[in-house]
Amino acid sequence: MSKSGKRIRAAREGIDTTKLYSLEEAIGLLKERSSTKFDETIEVAMNLGVDPRHADQMVRGVCALPNGSGRTLRVGVFARGAKADEARAAGADVVGAEDLFETVSGGTIEFDRCIATPDMMPIVGRLGKVLGPRGMMPNPKVGTVTMDVTAAVKAAKGGAVEFRVEKAGIVHAGIGKVSFEAPKLVENIKAFADAVAKAKPTGAKGTYVQRVAVSSSMGPGIKVDPNTVLGA
Repeated sequence: MSKSGKRIRAAREGIDTTKLYSLEEAIGLLKERSSTKFDETIEVAMNLGVDPRHADQMVRGVCALPNGSGRTLRVGVFARGAKADEARAAGADVVGAEDLFETVSGGTIEFDRCIATPDMMPIVGRLGKVLGPRGMMPNPKVGTVTMDVTAAVKAAKGGAVEFRVEKAGIVHAGIGKVSFEAPKLVENIKAFADAVAKAKPTGAKGTYVQRVAVSSSMGPGIKVDPNTVLGA
């Protein structure tokens, strides 16, 4: 605990908690202060001016990170016949129909992202209590309920990240690793922010993106000027 405390204090040293840093400055600070033995994940959090309790203020979508996320995702696909073969050929880790339903309903989930063809949704829908709390329920709005399973599997494997606003109006995601070159992290964050901006709901009023912060797995959160993250 002592070593952890010293590491956290060292990471926070020199960071002005009242200042809004440019995105480039913030990424540089996170990379400089990383001292763990593992490759930390870089995360971005955006406070939005929405109340997700209202249907017309829900924010949800998917972003294909231009430089990948640095994370190896296991992909599960609910499909039958030719579509099941297509999913396997695309690199899906787990493919099935009723057999996969039985496995998942029994509590064994061997994937991080779930994709389904539309005809499988009556079965997959019964897994809502299992997949829902884990954020894995397939949804056509984020491209995980689709007949184009090849594209969906390749997108997931290639670093596409899903996002969904939380009750407090915050949306966040892991967008890369500390080992990534700084320009690639900046590019990923800007792509994510652009996807969130494009997902602005009709019911959002006032300032949509209110605050932005970046952090690493074991590092401090750094406030970022939203104008350096969002496009013109």
